[in-house]
Amino acid sequence: MYRDYLALGVSALALATLGSPAFADEAEDARIEALEARIEQLEETNRRLLEFLETQGATATAPAVPHGTGHGAGHGADHGADHGSGHGAGHGDMPVQVPHAEHHAAHQQSMGQGFVGLSQDYSFAVLDHAEGINRRQLIQLQAMQNGELENRVTLSGGVTVLANYQRSNSDTKFGWLMRHPTSNNQIGEEVSEMVVHSAQFALTARMSDTITGYVEMLYNPEQSFGSGTITDLNRNQVQVRKAWVMIGDLDQSPWYAAIGKMDTPFGMNDTVSPFTNSTTWHSFAGLAYGGLVGYYNNGLHIRAMGIQGGAQFRAANAPVQGTAVPSRVNNFAVDANYTVPMGEDGSVMVGASYEHASPYCQPYPVFHFTACAENNPAYAVYGRIETGAFEFIGEFQQTTDVWPGSAVPDPTNPLSVFAAQETSSWALGGRYAMDIGQDSPLDVSFEFSRFRAGDDGAPWERQDQYVAGLGYFIAPGVNMFGEFIHVNGWAPLNFVSGGNLPGGASWSERDATTDVITFGVQAAF
Repeated sequence: MYRDYLALGVSALALATLGSPAFADEAEDARIEALEARIEQLEETNRRLLEFLETQGATATAPAVPHGTGHGAGHGADHGADHGSGHGAGHGDMPVQVPHAEHHAAHQQSMGQGFVGLSQDYSFAVLDHAEGINRRQLIQLQAMQNGELENRVTLSGGVTVLANYQRSNSDTKFGWLMRHPTSNNQIGEEVSEMVVHSAQFALTARMSDTITGYVEMLYNPEQSFGSGTITDLNRNQVQVRKAWVMIGDLDQSPWYAAIGKMDTPFGMNDTVSPFTNSTTWHSFAGLAYGGLVGYYNNGLHIRAMGIQGGAQFRAANAPVQGTAVPSRVNNFAVDANYTVPMGEDGSVMVGASYEHASPYCQPYPVFHFTACAENNPAYAVYGRIETGAFEFIGEFQQTTDVWPGSAVPDPTNPLSVFAAQETSSWALGGRYAMDIGQDSPLDVSFEFSRFRAGDDGAPWERQDQYVAGLGYFIAPGVNMFGEFIHVNGWAPLNFVSGGNLPGGASWSERDATTDVITFGVQAAF
């Protein structure tokens, strides 16, 4: 288009000048020669200008690339059109070459309108700690299909703030696991706080239609494994919580794969509560290095992950030659679930998982990340029902063998009468989206979950959690919530059956109770 306009302008100038009476007289040959020189100069300038425009990708020497609204079938066709027809379809019968810069610009257009952008719905989903916990890769693939990741780079961030009051019937033993129950941070039988529970920043990069990179940074002083109080620098570190490179595009293939640091595909581990995770998450939700392969099509979702051995970041521990050194990929997890539509606005999902090496393999005395003599597999079954404004979830998880550290091996210790047990956790919950005449419904939820760590009657037998919650989205990506939590039992993983107190006593307490009232805001951009 620019070439045609420039050529037309030069021709018009020449015709207007040559048609002037001043050139009728042959005696003025010198002026004609000067005019011809000027025309040649204009043509040279035009040629150079066209070359410059072509190098900038501003000319249109091939059919325009249609731009779709999302990364669906249209986007795949756009990208293919650049390579298939762009190099042979020109004006008329003459094939033309698409300049490299123009091809690059067309590819950028097919990836979206900008280099960096935001997607609030996607950000809340991919950073949410309560739902979709171990399905982040599928969340990304579906966001691509829905046109939520149109930019080359999508930035995401979130922050969760809390105000709460907690009361325990046992000195320094608070069983609410949304902040670690350490005596460094919770003194006496009453505590209260107004804090930043966590803050996140993530970057999702679309390298191509099928290659996606993801990096997530996390600041979590309330649940950090660092020493000291929540104001100690050891608990105020920022870490790369998750990171992976994934190959996949659901519009091209139902298969996808990823390598990196990610949640392990074991169980569902979701909660209907607006903030507090169920004990199933605290018990078995894994975070590890590894490689994941997935298949998603027509409601069927199958995943398998090879997991790095040793004691991983969360809930996976496979011994490597009797050590906890992660020098071998000798652990794995597989998961399959199927979702069936039910009526016009409902569905039923059922699933099952298997993990070759769970975290419940340590000997007495139990301590985080210590080596195990043998791996202890685990399995999970779970389901979700959604019908109208109601949602119900249920899950059961258990190891296939007993946890060695759940028994005291010293026969002179009175606690040795309690036998080793399989470790299990289960949860049941429901949520109702109440129409209150506003833009968003008020989510009303109730959930019960149990962690069983020991024999009947043992101080570390179990820890039960009841959560009643209210949640309301005051703006897209901003959820205000309130919860009442009641916890029966205090059974921390470290030294759960004792070994850290004089005389072989256990600091676990079966009859300890904790009551919590908490309010907060979870916001994402």
